[in-house]
Amino acid sequence: MTNLYETATLKRVQERIALLRPDSQRQWGKMSPAQAIAHCAQAMEWAVGDVCPPRMFVGRLIGGLVKSKVLAEGEPMRKNSPTAKTLVIAEERDLETEQKRLCGLIDRFAAAGPARCTTHPHSFFGPLTPEEWAALMYKHMDHHLRQFGV
Repeated sequence: MTNLYETATLKRVQERIALLRPDSQRQWGKMSPAQAIAHCAQAMEWAVGDVCPPRMFVGRLIGGLVKSKVLAEGEPMRKNSPTAKTLVIAEERDLETEQKRLCGLIDRFAAAGPARCTTHPHSFFGPLTPEEWAALMYKHMDHHLRQFGV
């Protein structure tokens, strides 16, 4: 499974993040590039354990069933996929600041390795292994980078 513990994948994701510009045109969704990168950074805060959101009721019902579909190798996340309300970025952000913040979180996650990955359950999917967290965070960032054509 492609994930952020792979050095080449980590590098390529960060290169793609650097390609984003404030005027990058979105191909779907409502977020600006800065909002999308801030959104990804907030999700990475879950993976490193800085934020530990409670389980969502709907996630308790169907999260486990959806998890395998979302994490399937070769299947990108769908356009306009639903998101947790706590990850919605309504206010405008500075793209360069958010790019640095996200890349710092990615580096921290990868450097800590699987042994230091959060053990807190994902708010929707429930318990994840470190490799599942690494794959999910990769897929999530890939989704938003594709949203802007990078």
